Amino acid sequence: MILRRFSEWPSWDLRSPFDEVERMRRELDRLSGDYTGSVFRLPTAGVFPLVNVTEDPDNYYVRAELPGVKTDELDISVTGETLTLSGERKLPEESEKASYHRREREAGSFSRVISLPARLDVDKVKALAEDGVLTVVLPKAESAKPRQIAVKSS
Repeated sequence: MILRRFSEWPSWDLRSPFDEVERMRRELDRLSGDYTGSVFRLPTAGVFPLVNVTEDPDNYYVRAELPGVKTDELDISVTGETLTLSGERKLPEESEKASYHRREREAGSFSRVISLPARLDVDKVKALAEDGVLTVVLPKAESAKPRQIAVKSS
C-alpha cells in the first residue's frame, strides 16, 4: 500500500510519468536506510574532489580542491577527451573515545572522470598543486581548435 501526503495528491500539473517512479524510489531508499541503520551503509565522501572546468581557445583548465592530499598519492591520466583524477584522502586518526557532533569529512579512495567536448593533446598536459588546489592544463588538439577561414571574393 502506498501512502501519499494530501498536499501532493491529486496532482493536476503535467509531469513525466517517470517523476512518480523516481519519487517512489527515493522514498524506498530512505525507508530502507532507516530500517537497516548505519551497519550496512558504506561511508561515502560524496562527490570528491570538487572541480571547476573552464576553457579558452587553446586549453581546458580543471581545478580540483584536494586539501590534505599529497601529490604522490594522486593519479592523473588523460586519454582522448577524458581526464581521470584518482587518489586517496586520509584523515588524522581520532581517539576511539571521540564523540562526533558533526561528521562531514570522510577518508577513502576517490576517482573522478571528467569528459571534455574536444580531443586533447595528451603530450602537453601540465599539472600543478598549490594550497590544496590542483590545476590541470589540458591543451586542445590542433584538430579541435577553431580556425579562421578567409573568404575570397571573385
